[in-house]
Amino acid sequence: MGVSMLRSGLFRPGMRRSWALSRQASEARFPGKRWLVAGLGNHGMPGTRHSVGMAVLGQIAQRLGVAENWARDSRCAADLALARLGDAQLVLLRPRRLMNVNGRSVAQAAELFGLTAEEIYLVHDELDKPLGKLALKLGGSARGHNGVRSCISCLNSNAMPRLLVGIGRPTHPSMVETHVLGCFSPEEQELLSPLMGQATDLLLDHIRARSQGPLSGL
Repeated sequence: MGVSMLRSGLFRPGMRRSWALSRQASEARFPGKRWLVAGLGNHGMPGTRHSVGMAVLGQIAQRLGVAENWARDSRCAADLALARLGDAQLVLLRPRRLMNVNGRSVAQAAELFGLTAEEIYLVHDELDKPLGKLALKLGGSARGHNGVRSCISCLNSNAMPRLLVGIGRPTHPSMVETHVLGCFSPEEQELLSPLMGQATDLLLDHIRARSQGPLSGL
């Protein structure tokens, strides 16, 4: 998958027209279960390894047919898209903030939509997994990830399920910052296309299963 795909779904002038829909949905009760899925990353830096969570959100939006429905919501400083998944509703969120303060957008959106930490999924990069590897982690510590740390702090909970997308760790510790803020190489991009589809499948399957059972059944 090329950088152009990673950049897809960014804010467009026409997105503002669906803001009213997002506001109406946040203030109304939804008959089915509702989940917030947040793709963590640095706003304004698409295509970088650190923002791969946002790229996954773009793929999810395409899969669910809402890729053109992103709306900027100033109440949580984020781009939102609402989608149906069976009887459930998904609130897709990409913060318009830097990674270290992504949690502010997530917590503000959680308040708007009346969601608890257990109803929030975080999608983010993972240094300790090689590129091409995925993992679903059911809560726990941030393990050095500043975006996750921000979410835990702002939500006052570490119960959020998390989809980890491996980006690999450089051999020298001094190269970590350059690595995560850098763009994927052409060779890495070839691995990303199937990875985005696999990440989408893994996350949506988990949400479907939880939507059909008790909330506590993580």
